Amino acid sequence: MKSKVFIAKKIPREVEEYLARYCEYRKWDSDEPISRAQLLEEVKDIEGLLITGGKIDRELLDHAPKLKVVSNISVGYNNFDLEAMGERKVLGTNTPSVLDDTVADLIFGLMLAVARRIPELDRFVKEGRWQKCSDEPFWGIDVHHATLGIIGMGRIGEAVAKRAKYGFSMEVLYYNRRRKPEVEESLGVHYRTLEQLLQEADYVVLMTPLTPESTGLMGPHEFSLMKKNAIFINASRGETVNEEALIAALEKGQIWGAGLDVFSQEPVDPGNPLLKMPNVVTVPHIGSATAKTRFAMAMLAAQNLVKALQGEVPPNLVEELRV
Repeated sequence: MKSKVFIAKKIPREVEEYLARYCEYRKWDSDEPISRAQLLEEVKDIEGLLITGGKIDRELLDHAPKLKVVSNISVGYNNFDLEAMGERKVLGTNTPSVLDDTVADLIFGLMLAVARRIPELDRFVKEGRWQKCSDEPFWGIDVHHATLGIIGMGRIGEAVAKRAKYGFSMEVLYYNRRRKPEVEESLGVHYRTLEQLLQEADYVVLMTPLTPESTGLMGPHEFSLMKKNAIFINASRGETVNEEALIAALEKGQIWGAGLDVFSQEPVDPGNPLLKMPNVVTVPHIGSATAKTRFAMAMLAAQNLVKALQGEVPPNLVEELRV
């Protein structure tokens, strides 16, 4: 007898066909996100849940007495109440690795866009304001041979470091909860304390996962340590940054600019001051948003789900739920 599964977002047809071979499923077929009320209704009789975001907390678990596994189509899993899931013996999986290079590409895109003022100058040309004159008002900042500081040297951090070292001849510093001697040796990167990194780096890339310890990691003190010509990039989670402190640092000229894929509120409030700043490049949380990568993430999430329902340990069981 096939396990019952609910698919809480649209997925590629090939992934759905894969799940159909192993599971009996229902699916959310709207482009709009599923509401909390509808999700609670759908989970009542299921054993597996395929989802992107959406809180997996005690309330949901109370509505889903048969639930065995929640498979996130995401590398992040801060939507999991790990304590509650552990108590109920509900497995939780994510989709690491398959998106590393895609997110690293976006990070470098943000770095280049801010440093060379590409969106700002694109608007300048398209608005017909480019007249024959000196190009000094258009000057930006070099990326090559600059110093990059990476906060959070996970797989994506390593992918960023490779691009920086081998593509742009950058000096790469990193800060991580645990020092990584093997990465230092293989990539030639250098460990620094957080304060040292912020003081030395020309570009600061925040890639730490969202945890209680990393919430608000970048605040007034941290931004005050950065160079005045430094650029801040956040492609982790919006909550890792004190957004008011970031806005203040930009308004006061404490840092030169920022590139942001994530925000404290998403979708971002149209009145957010960051949206009015020409030295801030903003994109709508698109770190992994290519067709190839999103397909790979959905298929990996489906494979995780099937393995768990077959009684096996899924390959991407999150660390905190391993026994």
